[in-house]
Order: sequence, then C-alpha cells, then structure tokens
Amino acid sequence: MAQTVGIISLGCAKNQVDGEMLLAALEAGGFTPAEPEEADIVLINTCGFIESAKKESIETILELARLKAEGAIGKLVVTGCLAERYQEEIHRELPEVDGVFGIGANGDIASCVKEMLEKGFLERFPEKSAMPLCGARRLSAPGFTAYLKIAEGCDNRCTYCAIPLIRGGYRSRPMESIEEEARALVAGGVKELVLIAQDTTRYGLDLYGEYSLSKLLARLCPIEGLRWLRVLYCYPDSITDGLLETMAREEKIVPYMDIPLQHASGKVLSAMNRRGDRESLTALMKRIREKVPGVVLRTTLITGFPGETEEDFEELAGFVKDVGFERLGCFPYSQEEGTPAASLPGQLEEEVKERRAALITESQLTIMEEKGRALIGKTLTVLTEGFEEESGYWFGRSYMDAPDVDGRVYFTAEEDPLPGDFVEVRIQDCMDGEPVGCSLPKNTGEESHL
Repeated sequence: MAQTVGIISLGCAKNQVDGEMLLAALEAGGFTPAEPEEADIVLINTCGFIESAKKESIETILELARLKAEGAIGKLVVTGCLAERYQEEIHRELPEVDGVFGIGANGDIASCVKEMLEKGFLERFPEKSAMPLCGARRLSAPGFTAYLKIAEGCDNRCTYCAIPLIRGGYRSRPMESIEEEARALVAGGVKELVLIAQDTTRYGLDLYGEYSLSKLLARLCPIEGLRWLRVLYCYPDSITDGLLETMAREEKIVPYMDIPLQHASGKVLSAMNRRGDRESLTALMKRIREKVPGVVLRTTLITGFPGETEEDFEELAGFVKDVGFERLGCFPYSQEEGTPAASLPGQLEEEVKERRAALITESQLTIMEEKGRALIGKTLTVLTEGFEEESGYWFGRSYMDAPDVDGRVYFTAEEDPLPGDFVEVRIQDCMDGEPVGCSLPKNTGEESHL
C-alpha cells in the first residue's frame, strides 16, 4: 500500500505554487495525497521571509511534532524558505524533524523522501538554481482561480529583504512554458489567472534583454475560456508605458496593480536601496491612473525602517492620504539577519514601528470606507466564491480584489450561483469597506464596472 503524504504551505502565493508542484511530484513518485493531519508523511513548505513568518513556520512544525508524538502522523519533513535559510539549525533545534530539504531539492522531492524512509533522518541542499521553475501541479486553491508563477528569485537587492539570500537571482520562465501552463489551467476550468513573481515587471529582462511583461500578457489574453488576468507585485521602476497601454487595451487584464512601494521618503527609500521619493511616486500613481481607466492601486508599506524619523513617517502618512490607494497593507520593519539593513544604525523600538503601522492602517480604513460607499448604486461583476451561513450572504471578488489579500463583495441572490460563476451585483451598502448588494437577473443589459 502506497504511503500517504500531506503538505502544508505557509506564506505567499509563490510558496503555494511550490507546494502544489511538490505534491504533484510526490504523487507521480508513488505517494498518495492525504490530509496532513492523517498522513504517513507531512511536508511543511515553510516561509522564512520575516520574523512573523518564521514564528508561524516554527509553531506549525511544533504542532505537527506533537501529532507525530501522539502517533497521528508518521514522518515530518521541512522544506521551503525556512529550510533553505536555516540549513544547519533546523534539525539541531527541532530534532523531531525527519527530513530537511532546501528549495533546490524540490524537483527531486520524491526520491529524497524515499531515501529518508530507507535511511532515517536526511537533509539535502542542492544549488538554488536547481529549483524547477515549472512542473505539474496539484491545485490547492478553488478550481476557478489559479496563481501562475512567471519567474523565480530577485535581483533588486533591497537592503531589508532576505529573498535574494533564500531564493537566489532572478530567473524568468520562457513565454512558451508560461503559455502552455496557462492553457492547461484554463482547460481544467480556471477562469482567473493571477501572474506572480517576486517582481513581475522585471519579467524577461534576463531572457530577452528587455522588459517583456506586456508581451507576455498580450500572448495570454487570446486563450479561450480565460475571463480575468491579474498581475501582482509590480516594481515601480519597471512599469513601462507599454505595460500600461497593454493593460488598458486588453479587456481580460483586470485594471488592478499591486505595487509594493515600501515608503515615500526619499531618504528612507535610498537607505532601502530603492529609488524615488514622494514627488516621483505620486507622479507615477497619477500616470497609471491616467493611462489605465478605473485602475485599482494596491501597495505595501514598511514603517520603522532604521533611521526613519517622525518627519519621514509624517511624509509617508501624507503620501497615503494624498494618493488614496484603493488597497493597502502596512507592516512594521522586521530586522532580518544577513541583510544590510539589519546592521544599520538607528534601529527603532518595536513599539514605535507597530504604532506607526497602526496609524497608517487606521488612515487607510477611512479611505477604503469612503471608496466603498462611492460604489453604492453601481454594478460590479463578481466572481462567486461561496456562501456564508452566518450572514446569509453569498460572497466573491470583483476586479478590485485579489485573492487571499483583499476583501470581498457580499450579495443576495434569487437564484443560487455556483462557486466560479460570474454574477452582476448592484451595490446597495458598504460595511467596513466591503461592498454589499444584490445580484441582478441575467441579461438585464445593465452596465457593470468590469
């Protein structure tokens, strides 16, 4: 009887894709997928990006170690970013672990696990570049939405970021490979493809000698059956006019851009090894909105970076209010060993970093409530995700909301939709920044906002 294997993937969407590839590779290698709590072997595909993610990974390992001690599961394997970053420490600090495999072992995961079962504790750390960029996947997300990773690693070298240490340099996938996977996903029922990489706008520079995201998007749009194409993680320096023109021209590309700006103070950005300042970033946001009608702008910010003064923070807070981002996340700076920023002078107290992040978040909630109320009376196309028993509402996402990170649209329906159905929803109210409405009968002719 084949041994069962379960996977828990933590962290970002890129890690989720890796986990789906790991599970498919294990299944192809003769293992039977199962729920992690009931499996003979459990892989924890960890995140090791910032302190909070590392804590979550360690807590998950400890919880599964408890289940192992109780006999609920058999073997415990650690993979992913935490395994790659802390190669020597994992087994020393967590002796309950039976295998530790770095990201370079992902393509050979089935043979690694088999060898572990034969020999006992095993660790493997091949070169990062051995990590496969693509492969068969066993989707963990709903079948109507799927992430599509177009590149691996990063070359931007932001001083606070450990990703280049963990994942290595930037490597783009060939367009042919991406298109082949996209077509297979859509043929399998996927209606929304979400393109991801550490920096999607850098795509193709290493392969084709030029920024090629716009060409890739134009190549994917003709796929029959694809309804939405969404792009995440755009680096501001690489947003070209060609990309914006393609987004505005192609109906399947949702007008949504996730641009992690991190800060607005020129001094802080320089210390982060990033370019720009409040004036130039404000101008960029204005240019995007002018070129892509109806675009939703999402950003991520860091407060409490070493040396950030009250004046720097006030500049950031003013920038947030002036631009009025539709979506925003703000996080206190995490001092990560091995990064240049970790040894910078002017490290701030956790209390200061967290207070500043909370103030930005509070300000953004007000902005989102205002923008949500501005939708009342309008109609949105919503991708149905499910039904919430407690509230009695159906819920889903409009083009304004990316999976896993943004909010929902709640609605009533005379005819029950199925998960994955697109419905037209007239917005009637807004609760905590999230629109609430009723679905419209089909073929009403009422114009929607995508």
